Amino acid sequence: MIRWLWLSAVVLLLDQVSKYLAETYLRLGVPRPVIAGFFDLRLAYNPGAAFSFLGSAGGWQRWFFIGLAIAISAWLVVWLYRLHKDERVTAFGLALLLGGAVGNVWDRIMPSRAMVVDFLDFYINGMHWPAFNVADIAICCGAGALIWAMFTEPNANAEQPKKR
Repeated sequence: MIRWLWLSAVVLLLDQVSKYLAETYLRLGVPRPVIAGFFDLRLAYNPGAAFSFLGSAGGWQRWFFIGLAIAISAWLVVWLYRLHKDERVTAFGLALLLGGAVGNVWDRIMPSRAMVVDFLDFYINGMHWPAFNVADIAICCGAGALIWAMFTEPNANAEQPKKR
């Protein structure tokens, strides 16, 4: 199942290229409308986690989130390695999660950034969803795939009922 790491690599590449383009062509906090009244490209930096959780914690959170992401990424690789070949949806979800996690941790590790680059900004009537990026999309889709797999894939590790 390690072949699924290619999907993680593609997610990582798309994430980093999109963030590079955002930093190159967008100005911090200045919206570039894509769909008026609904979607802008707007460069933002997030020192925290989802929804800027711990964003103003004073700096220690950067190292906490780096360590946490590295540990979770290692766990995801082990989980992916141990999957049965029939657990394709689970593998797909894990690969997306891994690519997204590595994409965001890469931003935190880079000294020039030290925080996650966000640039996708959806809103309605001035109410904004927190800005996000390609890695965040991959993480959400990966989580969705894992939930889907719980209901659709037979658990390869579950005991089979004994025939009488």
